[in-house]
Amino acid sequence: MSNVESLVGEWLPLPDVAQLLDVSITKVHGLLDEKALAALRVGDRRIRSVPAAFIQDGHAVESLKGTILVLSDAGYSDEELITWLFTPDESLRGRPIDALREGRKTEIRRRAQTMAW
Repeated sequence: MSNVESLVGEWLPLPDVAQLLDVSITKVHGLLDEKALAALRVGDRRIRSVPAAFIQDGHAVESLKGTILVLSDAGYSDEELITWLFTPDESLRGRPIDALREGRKTEIRRRAQTMAW
């Protein structure tokens, strides 16, 4: 198991994401293409999966897309940006993904933009 796999903990294969979001698998691929979600190949079978924390109340975490875009534009790979989102930060009192889930997107977006420079 890679470091990022254990850091995230719970992963959802793309068909499970489609089911949770009540959309087609094609739509899930579209969400990945438009950077509303990010996925990695994880587990022994290297199945493309999304961190479970990216889904909240039957939707992708609302503020995730902008944050992923900022980090992607800065040259972060999906693995690097997922690692950043799930790494605890004492100054945040938690992880960036938790702050996004709590609706604290301005603070996280500002930090992501700072990292992009």
